[in-house]
Amino acid sequence: MKAAYFKEHGGAEKLVYGEYKDPAPEPTDVVVRVRACALNQVDMLLLDGRFPPPEGLPHVNGCEVAGTVETAGAAVKGLTTGQRVIIFPGFSCGSCEYCLRGERTVCVRYGYLGAHKDGGYAELVKAPAANLLPLPEAVSFEAGAALPLAFLTSWHALVVKARLEPGQTVLVQAAGSGVGSAAIQIARLMGARVITTVGSDDKVELAKALGAERVVNYRTQDFVEETKRWTNKRGVDVVIEHIGGETLEQSTYALTRLGTLVTIGSHDTHWSRLDLRHVYSKNLRIVGTNLGSILELRTILDYVAEGRLRPVIDRAFPLADARAAVQHVLDRRNKGKVLLVS
Repeated sequence: MKAAYFKEHGGAEKLVYGEYKDPAPEPTDVVVRVRACALNQVDMLLLDGRFPPPEGLPHVNGCEVAGTVETAGAAVKGLTTGQRVIIFPGFSCGSCEYCLRGERTVCVRYGYLGAHKDGGYAELVKAPAANLLPLPEAVSFEAGAALPLAFLTSWHALVVKARLEPGQTVLVQAAGSGVGSAAIQIARLMGARVITTVGSDDKVELAKALGAERVVNYRTQDFVEETKRWTNKRGVDVVIEHIGGETLEQSTYALTRLGTLVTIGSHDTHWSRLDLRHVYSKNLRIVGTNLGSILELRTILDYVAEGRLRPVIDRAFPLADARAAVQHVLDRRNKGKVLLVS
Protein backbone atom coordinates (compact mmCIF):
# COMPACT_ATOMS: atom_id res chain seq x y z
CA MET A 1 0.00 0.00 0.00
CA LYS A 2 0.96 3.67 -0.20
CA ALA A 3 1.52 5.60 3.02
CA ALA A 4 3.10 8.78 4.36
CA TYR A 5 5.56 7.68 7.03
CA PHE A 6 8.77 8.81 8.69
CA LYS A 7 12.02 6.97 9.37
CA GLU A 8 13.62 9.67 11.51
CA HIS A 9 12.37 12.51 13.66
CA GLY A 10 12.17 16.12 12.53
CA GLY A 11 9.81 18.41 10.66
CA ALA A 12 7.41 17.92 7.74
CA GLU A 13 10.36 17.28 5.43
CA LYS A 14 10.95 13.94 7.19
CA LEU A 15 7.69 12.48 5.86
CA VAL A 16 8.14 10.01 3.03
CA TYR A 17 5.31 9.11 0.67
CA GLY A 18 5.74 5.69 -0.89
CA GLU A 19 5.27 1.95 -0.55
CA TYR A 20 4.78 0.64 2.97
CA LYS A 21 4.01 -2.79 4.43
CA ASP A 22 0.37 -3.84 4.28
CA PRO A 23 -1.33 -4.25 7.68
CA ALA A 24 -1.44 -7.85 8.92
CA PRO A 25 -4.74 -8.39 10.80
CA GLU A 26 -5.31 -10.81 13.66
CA PRO A 27 -8.57 -12.83 13.72
CA THR A 28 -10.39 -10.09 15.67
CA ASP A 29 -9.04 -7.22 13.54
CA VAL A 30 -10.50 -5.37 10.58
CA VAL A 31 -8.53 -3.71 7.80
CA VAL A 32 -10.11 -0.40 6.83
CA ARG A 33 -9.56 1.42 3.55
CA VAL A 34 -8.90 4.98 4.66
CA ARG A 35 -11.09 7.57 3.01
CA ALA A 36 -10.19 10.44 5.34
CA CYS A 37 -7.73 10.90 8.20
CA ALA A 38 -7.49 14.03 10.36
CA LEU A 39 -4.23 15.56 11.53
CA ASN A 40 -3.66 16.20 15.24
CA GLN A 41 -1.07 17.84 17.45
CA VAL A 42 -0.08 14.39 18.70
CA ASP A 43 1.09 13.71 15.13
CA MET A 44 3.44 16.67 15.39
CA LEU A 45 4.81 15.43 18.72
CA LEU A 46 5.42 11.99 17.25
CA LEU A 47 7.09 13.41 14.18
CA ASP A 48 9.55 15.63 16.05
CA GLY A 49 10.36 12.99 18.66
CA ARG A 50 8.66 14.39 21.76
CA PHE A 51 6.32 11.39 21.77
CA PRO A 52 8.29 8.46 20.28
CA PRO A 53 6.15 5.66 18.81
CA PRO A 54 6.47 2.55 21.06
CA GLU A 55 6.84 0.23 18.08
CA GLY A 56 9.74 2.30 16.79
CA LEU A 57 10.48 3.62 13.32
CA PRO A 58 9.41 3.70 10.57
CA HIS A 59 6.01 4.90 11.74
CA VAL A 60 2.69 5.99 10.22
CA ASN A 61 0.83 8.77 12.05
CA GLY A 62 -2.93 9.32 12.04
CA CYS A 63 -5.32 8.87 14.99
CA GLU A 64 -8.67 9.85 13.45
CA VAL A 65 -9.88 7.66 10.60
CA ALA A 66 -13.07 7.14 8.62
CA GLY A 67 -13.29 4.71 5.74
CA THR A 68 -14.74 1.43 4.51
CA VAL A 69 -14.22 -2.17 5.58
CA GLU A 70 -11.65 -3.81 3.31
CA THR A 71 -11.22 -7.20 5.00
CA ALA A 72 -12.26 -8.70 8.33
CA GLY A 73 -10.55 -11.34 10.47
CA ALA A 74 -12.00 -14.83 10.79
CA ALA A 75 -13.51 -14.12 14.22
CA VAL A 76 -15.20 -10.86 13.22
CA LYS A 77 -18.99 -10.83 12.96
CA GLY A 78 -21.46 -8.20 11.81
CA LEU A 79 -19.26 -6.21 9.44
CA THR A 80 -19.39 -6.40 5.66
CA THR A 81 -16.93 -5.45 2.96
CA GLY A 82 -17.46 -1.87 1.85
CA GLN A 83 -19.34 -0.86 5.01
CA ARG A 84 -18.79 2.77 6.06
CA VAL A 85 -17.09 2.95 9.46
CA ILE A 86 -15.34 5.25 11.88
CA ILE A 87 -12.53 4.01 14.13
CA PHE A 88 -12.52 4.67 17.87
CA PRO A 89 -8.81 5.42 18.38
CA GLY A 90 -8.21 4.17 21.95
CA PHE A 91 -6.88 0.71 22.79
CA SER A 92 -7.03 -0.87 26.26
CA CYS A 93 -6.29 -4.28 27.73
CA GLY A 94 -9.77 -4.85 29.16
CA SER A 95 -8.48 -6.73 32.21
CA CYS A 96 -6.51 -4.33 34.43
CA GLU A 97 -7.93 -2.67 37.55
CA TYR A 98 -8.94 0.48 35.65
CA CYS A 99 -10.55 -1.30 32.70
CA LEU A 100 -12.60 -3.38 35.10
CA ARG A 101 -13.76 -0.17 36.77
CA GLY A 102 -14.92 1.09 33.37
CA GLU A 103 -12.09 3.64 33.14
CA ARG A 104 -10.41 2.34 30.02
CA THR A 105 -8.72 5.64 29.15
CA VAL A 106 -6.39 5.20 32.13
CA CYS A 107 -5.63 1.54 31.37
CA VAL A 108 -2.04 0.70 32.28
CA ARG A 109 -1.51 -0.36 28.65
CA TYR A 110 -3.63 2.33 26.98
CA GLY A 111 -2.64 3.46 23.51
CA TYR A 112 -3.86 5.27 20.41
CA LEU A 113 -4.20 4.40 16.79
CA GLY A 114 -1.50 6.33 14.96
CA ALA A 115 0.55 6.83 18.12
CA HIS A 116 1.13 3.41 19.63
CA LYS A 117 0.31 1.61 16.38
CA ASP A 118 0.56 2.60 12.73
CA GLY A 119 -2.29 4.91 11.83
CA GLY A 120 -4.26 6.50 9.04
CA TYR A 121 -1.71 8.37 6.92
CA ALA A 122 -2.09 5.38 4.61
CA GLU A 123 -4.38 3.68 2.15
CA LEU A 124 -5.11 0.90 4.65
CA VAL A 125 -5.09 0.64 8.45
CA LYS A 126 -6.00 -2.14 10.86
CA ALA A 127 -7.94 -1.89 14.11
CA PRO A 128 -9.78 -4.25 16.44
CA ALA A 129 -13.33 -4.89 15.25
CA ALA A 130 -14.55 -3.74 18.68
CA ASN A 131 -13.21 -0.26 17.89
CA LEU A 132 -15.37 0.24 14.80
CA LEU A 133 -18.69 2.08 14.66
CA PRO A 134 -20.94 2.37 11.62
CA LEU A 135 -20.65 5.79 9.98
CA PRO A 136 -24.14 7.11 9.20
CA GLU A 137 -24.83 7.99 5.58
CA ALA A 138 -25.65 11.53 6.69
CA VAL A 139 -22.05 11.99 7.92
CA SER A 140 -19.35 12.36 5.29
CA PHE A 141 -16.00 10.59 5.59
CA GLU A 142 -14.37 13.98 6.07
CA ALA A 143 -16.71 14.93 8.91
CA GLY A 144 -16.33 11.49 10.48
CA ALA A 145 -12.55 11.76 10.52
CA ALA A 146 -12.80 15.05 12.42
CA LEU A 147 -14.59 13.46 15.41
CA PRO A 148 -12.71 10.66 17.21
CA LEU A 149 -10.15 12.79 19.06
CA ALA A 150 -11.15 16.45 18.95
CA PHE A 151 -14.90 16.11 19.46
CA LEU A 152 -14.74 13.09 21.74
CA THR A 153 -12.10 14.62 24.01
CA SER A 154 -14.00 17.93 24.19
CA TRP A 155 -17.26 16.12 24.93
CA HIS A 156 -15.72 14.08 27.74
CA ALA A 157 -14.01 17.17 29.18
CA LEU A 158 -17.17 19.27 29.29
CA VAL A 159 -19.95 16.76 29.90
CA VAL A 160 -18.24 14.13 32.06
CA LYS A 161 -15.30 15.83 33.76
CA ALA A 162 -16.59 19.40 34.18
CA ARG A 163 -20.24 18.31 34.54
CA LEU A 164 -21.28 21.39 32.59
CA GLU A 165 -24.77 22.72 33.31
CA PRO A 166 -27.10 25.06 31.39
CA GLY A 167 -26.42 28.72 32.13
CA GLN A 168 -22.80 28.23 33.15
CA THR A 169 -19.92 30.12 31.53
CA VAL A 170 -17.00 28.51 29.73
CA LEU A 171 -13.62 29.77 28.52
CA VAL A 172 -12.40 27.71 25.55
CA GLN A 173 -8.78 28.18 24.57
CA ALA A 174 -7.80 28.25 20.88
CA ALA A 175 -11.06 28.41 18.94
CA GLY A 176 -9.29 27.71 15.65
CA SER A 177 -8.12 24.27 16.74
CA GLY A 178 -10.09 21.07 16.33
CA VAL A 179 -10.58 20.79 20.09
CA GLY A 180 -11.51 24.46 20.42
CA SER A 181 -14.06 24.48 17.60
CA ALA A 182 -15.61 21.31 19.02
CA ALA A 183 -15.71 22.58 22.62
CA ILE A 184 -17.49 25.80 21.67
CA GLN A 185 -20.27 23.88 19.94
CA ILE A 186 -20.63 21.28 22.69
CA ALA A 187 -20.79 23.94 25.38
CA ARG A 188 -23.53 25.76 23.47
CA LEU A 189 -25.38 22.47 22.93
CA MET A 190 -25.34 22.01 26.72
CA GLY A 191 -26.83 25.48 27.20
CA ALA A 192 -23.67 27.23 28.40
CA ARG A 193 -22.27 30.62 27.38
CA VAL A 194 -18.82 30.77 25.82
CA ILE A 195 -15.84 33.11 25.67
CA THR A 196 -12.91 31.92 23.57
CA THR A 197 -9.42 32.88 22.45
CA VAL A 198 -7.84 33.10 19.00
CA GLY A 199 -4.32 33.86 17.82
CA SER A 200 -5.29 36.07 14.88
CA ASP A 201 -8.16 38.38 13.99
CA ASP A 202 -9.08 36.34 10.92
CA LYS A 203 -10.38 33.60 13.25
CA VAL A 204 -12.78 35.86 15.15
CA GLU A 205 -15.76 35.41 12.83
CA LEU A 206 -15.32 31.63 12.80
CA ALA A 207 -15.45 31.56 16.60
CA LYS A 208 -18.57 33.71 16.67
CA ALA A 209 -20.25 31.57 14.02
CA LEU A 210 -19.64 28.50 16.21
CA GLY A 211 -21.48 30.15 19.09
CA ALA A 212 -18.93 32.11 21.12
CA GLU A 213 -20.34 35.31 22.62
CA ARG A 214 -16.95 36.91 23.16
CA VAL A 215 -13.71 36.33 21.24
CA VAL A 216 -10.32 37.47 22.54
CA ASN A 217 -7.12 37.74 20.49
CA TYR A 218 -4.62 36.50 23.06
CA ARG A 219 -1.72 38.07 21.18
CA THR A 220 -3.08 41.60 21.63
CA GLN A 221 -5.39 41.26 24.65
CA ASP A 222 -5.17 39.80 28.16
CA PHE A 223 -7.68 36.97 28.13
CA VAL A 224 -7.94 36.92 31.94
CA GLU A 225 -8.90 40.60 32.06
CA GLU A 226 -11.33 40.16 29.17
CA THR A 227 -12.91 37.13 30.83
CA LYS A 228 -13.39 39.02 34.09
CA ARG A 229 -14.91 41.94 32.17
CA TRP A 230 -17.28 39.60 30.28
CA THR A 231 -18.45 37.98 33.52
CA ASN A 232 -18.68 41.25 35.50
CA LYS A 233 -15.55 40.34 37.54
CA ARG A 234 -16.92 36.92 38.54
CA GLY A 235 -14.85 34.60 36.34
CA VAL A 236 -16.02 31.57 34.38
CA ASP A 237 -17.27 28.26 35.75
CA VAL A 238 -15.20 26.10 33.40
CA VAL A 239 -12.00 26.42 31.35
CA ILE A 240 -11.09 23.97 28.59
CA GLU A 241 -7.31 24.19 28.13
CA HIS A 242 -4.92 22.25 25.90
CA ILE A 243 -1.90 24.54 25.58
CA GLY A 244 -0.05 24.12 28.88
CA GLY A 245 2.69 26.40 30.17
CA GLU A 246 1.72 29.96 30.99
CA THR A 247 -1.70 29.52 29.36
CA LEU A 248 -2.68 26.92 31.95
CA GLU A 249 -1.44 29.10 34.81
CA GLN A 250 -3.31 32.17 33.54
CA SER A 251 -6.43 30.09 32.90
CA THR A 252 -6.79 29.37 36.61
CA TYR A 253 -7.03 33.14 37.23
CA ALA A 254 -10.01 33.29 34.85
CA LEU A 255 -12.02 30.85 37.00
CA THR A 256 -14.65 31.79 39.53
CA ARG A 257 -14.82 30.19 42.97
CA LEU A 258 -15.57 26.44 42.77
CA GLY A 259 -14.56 26.61 39.11
CA THR A 260 -13.12 23.72 37.10
CA LEU A 261 -10.21 23.72 34.68
CA VAL A 262 -9.99 20.66 32.44
CA THR A 263 -6.61 20.20 30.77
CA ILE A 264 -6.53 17.89 27.77
CA GLY A 265 -3.11 18.57 26.25
CA SER A 266 0.12 20.52 26.41
CA HIS A 267 0.88 21.73 22.90
CA ASP A 268 3.13 24.54 24.10
CA THR A 269 4.98 22.81 26.93
CA HIS A 270 4.33 19.98 29.39
CA TRP A 271 5.38 22.18 32.30
CA SER A 272 3.45 24.90 34.10
CA ARG A 273 3.32 26.79 37.40
CA LEU A 274 0.36 27.22 39.72
CA ASP A 275 -0.25 29.59 42.60
CA LEU A 276 -1.66 27.04 45.02
CA ARG A 277 -3.03 29.76 47.31
CA HIS A 278 -5.35 30.69 44.45
CA VAL A 279 -6.32 27.04 43.92
CA TYR A 280 -7.22 26.14 47.49
CA SER A 281 -8.66 29.50 48.59
CA LYS A 282 -11.19 29.39 45.72
CA ASN A 283 -11.71 25.60 45.95
CA LEU A 284 -10.78 25.16 42.29
CA ARG A 285 -10.75 21.79 40.55
CA ILE A 286 -7.97 21.06 38.05
CA VAL A 287 -8.80 17.90 36.14
CA GLY A 288 -6.98 15.99 33.43
CA THR A 289 -8.53 13.88 30.70
CA ASN A 290 -7.33 12.33 27.46
CA LEU A 291 -10.33 10.88 25.58
CA GLY A 292 -13.84 9.56 26.12
CA SER A 293 -15.66 6.28 25.58
CA ILE A 294 -16.86 4.62 22.40
CA LEU A 295 -20.44 5.12 23.64
CA GLU A 296 -19.82 8.86 23.85
CA LEU A 297 -18.49 8.79 20.28
CA ARG A 298 -21.73 7.10 19.19
CA THR A 299 -23.71 9.92 20.87
CA ILE A 300 -21.62 12.53 19.07
CA LEU A 301 -22.24 10.78 15.74
CA ASP A 302 -25.97 11.05 16.35
CA TYR A 303 -25.72 14.79 17.00
CA VAL A 304 -23.62 15.29 13.87
CA ALA A 305 -26.06 13.25 11.76
CA GLU A 306 -28.89 15.46 13.09
CA GLY A 307 -26.94 18.62 12.21
CA ARG A 308 -26.69 19.78 15.84
CA LEU A 309 -22.90 19.50 15.89
CA ARG A 310 -20.68 20.33 12.91
CA PRO A 311 -17.02 19.48 12.54
CA VAL A 312 -15.05 22.43 11.19
CA ILE A 313 -12.90 21.38 8.23
CA ASP A 314 -10.12 23.75 7.24
CA ARG A 315 -8.61 21.91 4.26
CA ALA A 316 -8.29 18.44 2.81
CA PHE A 317 -5.00 17.37 1.20
CA PRO A 318 -4.37 14.27 -0.90
CA LEU A 319 -2.41 11.60 0.98
CA ALA A 320 0.50 12.19 -1.38
CA ASP A 321 0.68 15.79 -0.11
CA ALA A 322 1.05 14.84 3.56
CA ARG A 323 4.14 17.02 3.92
CA ALA A 324 2.20 20.11 2.88
CA ALA A 325 -0.67 19.20 5.21
CA VAL A 326 1.65 18.81 8.19
CA GLN A 327 3.45 22.07 7.41
CA HIS A 328 0.06 23.82 7.20
CA VAL A 329 -0.66 22.70 10.78
CA LEU A 330 2.84 23.49 12.03
CA ASP A 331 2.48 27.02 10.65
CA ARG A 332 -0.84 27.35 12.56
CA ARG A 333 -2.67 28.47 9.45
CA ASN A 334 -5.62 26.15 9.96
CA LYS A 335 -9.09 27.14 11.13
CA GLY A 336 -10.43 23.78 12.23
CA LYS A 337 -9.34 20.30 11.17
CA VAL A 338 -6.86 19.49 8.41
CA LEU A 339 -7.44 16.19 6.61
CA LEU A 340 -5.68 13.71 4.37
CA VAL A 341 -8.00 12.05 1.87
CA SER A 342 -7.62 9.16 -0.56
